[in-house]
Amino acid sequence: MRRWMTCLPIALLTAALAGCEAESPPASSQGFAGLGSETEGFRQAAPGSPLRFPEDHGPHPDFRIEWWYLTANLEDETGESLGVQWTLFRQAQLPPADRAETPGPWAAEQLWMAHIAVSRRETHRVAERFARSPMASNEPSRQQAGVNLDPFHAWLDDWRLESRVSNPQRDPLSRLELEAMAEMDGEPFGYRLDLIAEGPLVFHGEDGFNQKTVDGEGSMYYSQPFFRVSGEVTLDGTSRQVTGRAWLDREWWSSRMLEPWQTGWDWISLHLADGRKLMAYRLRGGSDRGEGDYLFGNLISPQGSSTSLGSTEISLTPLATSTVAGRDLPTRWRLEVPSQHLDLEVEAPHANRWMDTSVPYWEGQVIARDRESGETLGEGYLEMTGY
Repeated sequence: MRRWMTCLPIALLTAALAGCEAESPPASSQGFAGLGSETEGFRQAAPGSPLRFPEDHGPHPDFRIEWWYLTANLEDETGESLGVQWTLFRQAQLPPADRAETPGPWAAEQLWMAHIAVSRRETHRVAERFARSPMASNEPSRQQAGVNLDPFHAWLDDWRLESRVSNPQRDPLSRLELEAMAEMDGEPFGYRLDLIAEGPLVFHGEDGFNQKTVDGEGSMYYSQPFFRVSGEVTLDGTSRQVTGRAWLDREWWSSRMLEPWQTGWDWISLHLADGRKLMAYRLRGGSDRGEGDYLFGNLISPQGSSTSLGSTEISLTPLATSTVAGRDLPTRWRLEVPSQHLDLEVEAPHANRWMDTSVPYWEGQVIARDRESGETLGEGYLEMTGY
């Protein structure tokens, strides 16, 4: 879910776009990054709302928050591991009923935030950008940020994720080009990657409605976890040819992502060696009635069929922590799916994957091993928020 979300609440993102300071609401009343705050009037994610394509690849402006989120585990020509991230977030400032019928030329009804990261060994480079846009435009491609459907194109400035599918009968996300470049400490970093899907889209939860609290709150959530990747990564003044695998998450929701008492989440996506994919998610804090953490997951076959995993069918337990950015973060986990005879130890080989962005979080590569034999069974990404 996420893959996140690290998306800023309206007040914080507005302040960031304006270049001014904003005080975060208390975590005890509004959860991580204010995502437990109430907002009325937006469309609600609910079971029985079928996903439709290609429409749902595009924006959902009547929902409060959504994102297009991609992570990739790569190798260069020497076998050296690299990780990349590209994320575009959209947030509506006002519910549909409160918007002007004819917005003016300076209207900023939608706020956008983008993150990119490139990681190799101890090096971790991160950049962040912001933009705003009106709800509708006669020339959407001239906006600083947005998502078009015909053809599919998601962008903020020159950071872009773009379809390379010409056949209208094919899914626009089945072939993509990803490009982003930035600079940190005077050194350029970024990537240009080609992504080809070798499997279908995957829906999470109940036909795409993914419940995230015991009280029924949730989001619309699907993924494309079958991307095969090739291209070029630039880091530390060197460009490398790379290949690997990527996972794209699409998610949108309305009033709240977290209950006020939930402090954050831990999310893991894995490409297993036998061709299966595994997503596991833990919302910390359970409920106001004292239940434990809220857990769910999805085990995906090599052909793309899904097995939803509830809180009694999956467990995610921290085993060891690392001190990162002054915080103690669990960077080694036990992930169990007893019905599938999976007992994994999931570990981050490099702990310094802190995303020092407007709302900071941890995001980085992990390796999955069989807990009994130590055999490497897969690789993927871990995201942790609220620490």
